[in-house]
Amino acid sequence: MGSTPEVSILIAAWNASATLPRAVDSVLSQSGVTFEILIIDDASQDDTLKVAHRYATNFDTITAIENPVNGGPAVARNKGLAMASGRYVTVLDSDDYMDTGRLESLVELAKNHQADLLADDLLRVDEADPDGPRSRLWSQDPLGVQLITLEDFIAGNLTTANGARGEMGFLKPLMRRGFLVEHTLSYDEAMRLGEDYMLYAQMLAHGAQFYLTDPKGYVAVMRAGSLSGRHSTADLGALVTADLALEHEFNLAAPERRVLRRHLTDTKKRWHWMRLIDAVKARDLRGAINCFRGAEVSLFLLRQLAEQTVLRTCRKLGMGNG
Repeated sequence: MGSTPEVSILIAAWNASATLPRAVDSVLSQSGVTFEILIIDDASQDDTLKVAHRYATNFDTITAIENPVNGGPAVARNKGLAMASGRYVTVLDSDDYMDTGRLESLVELAKNHQADLLADDLLRVDEADPDGPRSRLWSQDPLGVQLITLEDFIAGNLTTANGARGEMGFLKPLMRRGFLVEHTLSYDEAMRLGEDYMLYAQMLAHGAQFYLTDPKGYVAVMRAGSLSGRHSTADLGALVTADLALEHEFNLAAPERRVLRRHLTDTKKRWHWMRLIDAVKARDLRGAINCFRGAEVSLFLLRQLAEQTVLRTCRKLGMGNG
């Protein structure tokens, strides 16, 4: 490919033949910065791999990588990360796209601030109207360029505080590849939920300088059936395990530890609710009882059960929506 590119863009794709061209074309439209695109097909069942190979044939800045067994986003991105050569690495989801000029703006800011992580607030659009109104993920107010600490970042991932799919972990920052290499960091392949959050948290725990700025043109296309909106019991359990590992691996300051504990409790509530549902379906009384461990989790489960009971009663009485 010649000289080292400034940015390596990782596009993990699964059954994305319909949206992948829009994502790739949006990167090809970038100017003022050198880049490479690594498309990792995660054992798609449609023509995603063919689309990736077609681009790789036509553009020497694009590499198509095949993952023969579906491993999830973390596995796919790690395959790309292992082949990346850019000064910075960033992720583009296969159903999202970038406005022209985004990469140039981010690279300039990252260099000026000597950032290890540099994220722009992303813009969300509805899949049904991709050219329609855009809303910001994180803040409706101007951000300038703000330093984000580990405490800030974990707090920004509290679902109870920020709403589902409104967490800071959804941002798609530039990551300085040298920092990742120095600290042997990559995506946790046991995770299919929160793998971005955990990688950024680990970077911060290792001392990374993380800056957040106003939108520069990452457009996230929001779909009702998106995989990022569906969490299995195993997915939530893996996130619990990762939070515990983060707590034990690093000598966190007291405020960092407190907010991490809040994040852990948030996740445990959702995890135990899914475990309770699984146990009830399996008629596993002992498993159901074991879910009620810990005061905060138990109270949450009891509230959820009460809410479900009320909803079922209303439906039986014909008092549903409307």
